[in-house]
Amino acid sequence: MAKRMILMLLGVLVFVGAIAAVKTRQIKTAIAQNSSYKPPPEAVTTVVAKKEEWPDTLSAIGTVTAVRGVMVSADLAGIVAKINFESGRAVNQGDVLVELDTRQERAQLAAAEAQRDLARLSLERSRGLREQGVTAQADLDQAEAAEKQAVALVGEIKATIERKTIRAPFSGILGIRQVNLGQHLVEGAAVVPLQSLDPVYVTFALPQQQVGSVRSGEAVQVTAEKVGMSVSGKVTAVDSVVDEATRNVQVQATLPNPGAKLRPGMFVQASLSIGEGEPVVSLPASSVSYAPYGDSVFIVEDMKDPKGQSYRGVRQQFVKLGSGRGDRVAIVSGVKPGEEVVTSGVFKLRNGAAVQVNNKVQPGNEAAPKPEDS
Repeated sequence: MAKRMILMLLGVLVFVGAIAAVKTRQIKTAIAQNSSYKPPPEAVTTVVAKKEEWPDTLSAIGTVTAVRGVMVSADLAGIVAKINFESGRAVNQGDVLVELDTRQERAQLAAAEAQRDLARLSLERSRGLREQGVTAQADLDQAEAAEKQAVALVGEIKATIERKTIRAPFSGILGIRQVNLGQHLVEGAAVVPLQSLDPVYVTFALPQQQVGSVRSGEAVQVTAEKVGMSVSGKVTAVDSVVDEATRNVQVQATLPNPGAKLRPGMFVQASLSIGEGEPVVSLPASSVSYAPYGDSVFIVEDMKDPKGQSYRGVRQQFVKLGSGRGDRVAIVSGVKPGEEVVTSGVFKLRNGAAVQVNNKVQPGNEAAPKPEDS
């Protein structure tokens, strides 16, 4: 019985040993295969870095304001008798917009004109009688004063009638009218907004550290992406006061507005050139791998694997970034002109990874890109 147990135990040990030997051989084979395995090269696009001049620019978000813009209002109280304009139409300076009821003033004017004519006749008689020595000088003075008062009263009533005729103070484009026919207007009641839209102002804020480099007359490029418009203007004023809350200074630029596409209150992008700048290496923004520990790019070079075989691989290079412009970004240091830099697919790369360059489709690399939906 003991002999049978020993034989069975020996058999089990032999079986386990055989299995362990087979598994050990399999593991060694897998390790050998993995050590010789090379992942396929990653497909990337590249661009050759080159140095170019980038002028120093300041960019800010600006607001469009009208050179002349008012809310046309009623000078005197009255009833709206006639409306002579349509909302959104262009008008010229002096065009009649609204006429208030002036029947009472016109009746008063008729009476005042009759009184004026009578005062003139009385003055003429007084002068004749004075020349004949019939009346005293005081009577002539009184007649002259009465005539002047009558003339002044006529002028006052005419001015009242004119003030009840609301006119466009300057040429421009009307907004939406605020009055209706038959409506009673009080003094100062809004009638219609009026804006002069060509040219227009664009105001934007700059930090106080940068205001010293801004001068009146310098060129400003204003872009409004939503209306697909880019126009050049000039700086016309720099505010003399620094905002205590933001430490910014307001800058005003004047620019043409063909077709009145820019409207007051619209946000635009203002770019101001402040110098020639320094030569920098520019790359597509897609070539930069942004990370908290530092920004980097991947440079394509000829490399050798552990077996000494050559292949095209990438070297991760940390860089210092400058300003951006459209699809491009300036590289202040880290990349030399002539180096081949990966422009797409950087997120899947690591230092020393093999790559395959395919530049049939390149990412955007425009300093002033134009979106397709603009």
